[in-house]
This record gives sequence, structure tokens and C-alpha cells, in this order.
Amino acid sequence: MPDGSPVTRDRSAPDRFSLPARLCLLAWDPDPAPEGAAGTGRPQHLVRAGALTELAQRGLLVDDDGIATPVDLDAATGDAVLDGLLELVRESRPRPWGSWVTLRAGYTLTAVRDQLAAEGCLRARRRRRLGVLPVTGHTLERADVADALRAGARRALDGARSAAEVSARDAALVVLASAAGLRTVLSGGGDGGHHRPSAGELEERLEQLAERSAAADPALRTVVREIRTALQRMSPAPEPSPRAT
Repeated sequence: MPDGSPVTRDRSAPDRFSLPARLCLLAWDPDPAPEGAAGTGRPQHLVRAGALTELAQRGLLVDDDGIATPVDLDAATGDAVLDGLLELVRESRPRPWGSWVTLRAGYTLTAVRDQLAAEGCLRARRRRRLGVLPVTGHTLERADVADALRAGARRALDGARSAAEVSARDAALVVLASAAGLRTVLSGGGDGGHHRPSAGELEERLEQLAERSAAADPALRTVVREIRTALQRMSPAPEPSPRAT
């Protein structure tokens, strides 16, 4: 990865997954719900934002005067979700980053869920809507992976470590999850007895993490800002925590 952070092959380790897959798992509420989306009514936009950000961090999508632009016609990641989006961008007319957060975002969410089901993290369940239309839903099979992601995101957010000690991928994960108002990250106290930041400290920390997510290339700052802003515009405001100070 661009920031040199290791990616393990341990099946129980969340950092082996792509950023969109990690965001999909992070959005699963520990309290069961029909589709598991915790605090965001549009998980497809959060997952698409993660895919765009990872492609930008890898240098495969670059910013050209506000337009998301493939670096060449042959580059690939080997990840079906990321490569599917890269192909879509190549085959479409030029668009700004914010437009890509929403355009056909459901395709990316479906691809991520299929990928996670193949990995055993989700389980697909098929049913018929209104007794006629076939639809596929998913349930969380690997709660331990989702729990580890949630704990790691909260540790990155609570400020116990400097932003420089957080990997660029983890920083992007927290920034996007927060922009989407994801309560699995924003609610509750810090893990392990860490300090829970005030509202002002939280905003300052998120800015530090946004900078960290673009550490590999200053041009990424524009990309992260555009994606984050687009996600904030279409996401519900986070519910205030009763413990916030």
C-alpha cells in the first residue's frame, strides 16, 4: 500500500480487506437490523466513496481539475470491486469526484457484498418481495471482524495516538465513516479507557486524519475533500451522544 502499512492474510484480520469492504462491514450495527446499515440510510454511497478513495490512494485515479481521471487504460488492482469501478470510470464521460459517489453506486455495494459473502463474512439470503420479486439480503456472519474494525476506528478517532501513527487507509476509513454519520464509530466512548474527545476535539482530529489519508500525495487532499463533502451532503446528521462533552 502507498503508506507502507502491512496487509495480513489472516482471515480474521480486517486490514486484509479493501477500504470499501471494510466500510461495508463497519456499517453493520451490532444490534441486528434487516440490512445492518448503522446510521447511514445510503450505504451504497459510503462504500462507493471508499472505493474512489482507495483507487486515488493507489494512484490509479488522479485529479484533473476536479475530474476523476484514470491514470491509464491497463492498470488494475486485482480486486474485482475496485477494478469494476475503475472500468466504469474509464468507459464513462468525465465526471467530478462528487458525481461518482452516487452514480450507479448500488453496483459497487452489490459487488462488495458478494465479495464479502464469498469470504464468509456475510451470508446471502434470498427471498421474494411481495411474494413475487426475487431479492437478495445479507446477514453478518463474522461479527468478530466487524467488532475489530469498529474498535480500531474508535481508537484512531479518540486521539490517543498521533495522526502520523495511523495508516493512510485507516485514516480514510474513519474520515469517510464520520462523514456518513456512522454511529458505530461516532457513538460510545473510546475503547480501552481512552479519552473520549469533545465535539471540538473531534472535528480537529478528523481534519488531522483527513490530512493523514492524503499523506502519500498532496494532490490527494483535494480528492479526499471532494469525496468527503459529497458524502456529508447526502448522509444523515449523526445522532448526538449523551456522553459527548
